Amino acid sequence: MDAPQMTILAILSLTVVGFLWGRFRHDAVALAALMACVLTGLVTPDAAFLGFGHPAVVTVAAVLILSRALQHTGAVDALARFVLPANASRLPAVAALMALGAALSAFMNNVGAMALLMPLAVQLSARLKLPPGKVLMPLAFGTILGGMVTLVGTPPNLIVANFRPDGNFRMFDFTWVGLPVAAAGIAFVALLGWRLVPTRSAAGDVKVETGTYLTELRVPEGSKAVGLTLRAFEQALEGVDMSVLALIRGTVRQNNPYGRRKIQAGDLLIVEAEAKALTESAARHEIALEGLGPVSDEDEDADEIVLREFALLPGSGLIGRSARSLRMRARWGVSLLAVAREGGRPRGRLGTLSLRSGDLLLLRGSPEVLGDFARDNGCVPLDTAPLSVPDRKQAWLAAGIMAAAVIVAALGILPAAAAFTAGVLVTMLTRTLPLRELYSAVDGSIVVLLAALIPVAGAMQETGAADWLAQGLVSGLAQDNALVALVVVLVVTMMLSDVMNNAATAAVMAPIALGIAAQLGASPDGFLMAVAIGASCAFLTPIGHQNNTLILGPGGFRFGDYWRLGLALEVLIVAVSVPLIVLIWGL
Repeated sequence: MDAPQMTILAILSLTVVGFLWGRFRHDAVALAALMACVLTGLVTPDAAFLGFGHPAVVTVAAVLILSRALQHTGAVDALARFVLPANASRLPAVAALMALGAALSAFMNNVGAMALLMPLAVQLSARLKLPPGKVLMPLAFGTILGGMVTLVGTPPNLIVANFRPDGNFRMFDFTWVGLPVAAAGIAFVALLGWRLVPTRSAAGDVKVETGTYLTELRVPEGSKAVGLTLRAFEQALEGVDMSVLALIRGTVRQNNPYGRRKIQAGDLLIVEAEAKALTESAARHEIALEGLGPVSDEDEDADEIVLREFALLPGSGLIGRSARSLRMRARWGVSLLAVAREGGRPRGRLGTLSLRSGDLLLLRGSPEVLGDFARDNGCVPLDTAPLSVPDRKQAWLAAGIMAAAVIVAALGILPAAAAFTAGVLVTMLTRTLPLRELYSAVDGSIVVLLAALIPVAGAMQETGAADWLAQGLVSGLAQDNALVALVVVLVVTMMLSDVMNNAATAAVMAPIALGIAAQLGASPDGFLMAVAIGASCAFLTPIGHQNNTLILGPGGFRFGDYWRLGLALEVLIVAVSVPLIVLIWGL
């Protein structure tokens, strides 16, 4: 191994560690890897930023914009109302929901598809008297499976397509393997796999089991809580779990205060409780949900003020911001009353709490303002607000633009990047998406991640490091057997995708897969297809895919709740996909 190979492998190893550590954003880690390659001379300064003009990056950005137009116009809502059965039993209802999620994810951003269908999943779980997680996890896995079906279904497919030596894969080249795999996965989960989803809430509970919220309660003069001991205050609501984490009196904070300490007027209580307990306690004791930026009756008609729960989507601009710095009341006219976080109690005061992906927010405001806030800030409501189509003509137009772009790309009239960019242009001209939302629809972190890793992956090939790794895998694990090597590539890619970003996984594994194919004299297409399938199989952890993270709080899940269904599903995918890859793409 020569010095350039050692250098790129060292950079790659540190990059993978950075992804797994999770301390820094994926796009920051990818940029650090790119800059390290530039500083060490593995990537020339002129070539460092060519990734931003790469067809895969342009296509991803364009698809995100067209997906947002489908959401904005209500086209997906209309489709959901038409497709989903109204009074079906569990099996057909869950299967139809998963199939719809997969179909949408094949052509639009799968996080967007998940966000649109989550309220329907919650509503369905209530009607079927099932814990929300029993519907949310199948839906999340269905939307992930749908990404395997087309070129634009998920960013890893676009990355893999551009590594193909004999020209890019076309729009539906992935369908021959991806569609049967997705269908088998949906059938398995709907028929049997749903039983492997842990039960985290009581059957028949019509509310999402969101865990407990962290919030602040202010005790005013004349409150019925004045004079009560903290223990009596906690026990006042029979059958409801509420605990006082801290008491702030003046400038003095008492953590885990003594249960017999009496409450005084002016005290600020930091409590942990279910959303229902918070509102009932506030009403019974005549205390105020302190929150941030309270909405006063002078500002709004009290009859129009509602409380709603929202889940924070991956990629939201609120992530990493403290609640107080957001100034929600001043900027959007809503109040943040409480925050719930699965996997650990939020620490500190509500105002200084740094928000994370998957957090649940209890917000107060008018329905219209809350809807605008959710749309602009990457949140999805967890209640079952009725579906609506703001403009039927615009909805049909947005759907037509997306369909036309897919057809143009599929027929080879234009490359995918040009076809979908043309769709964005038509979207702008017809204003199916307001211009102010056009660029906010593009997830900048995904664009930067892809653009930064493409030159790094190129450096792996140019230095021969990918071939060196491939030779080690072929001789060490595959024993020079092409079929075994194909399975190894698929399984290793799956393992990486479960713990790091799937686009990053594809960028790392694609050149290695090509090296293995070259070592064995096998067809590169089959090995690249194995990478594409494996990169989409992030079912074991909540961090492997954004949709898994999104259901962590609403489903009441823990980190280790995914692997039982996820492992069974991944074994099935290996069993179905390997014969299909060999049959269709050869070895």
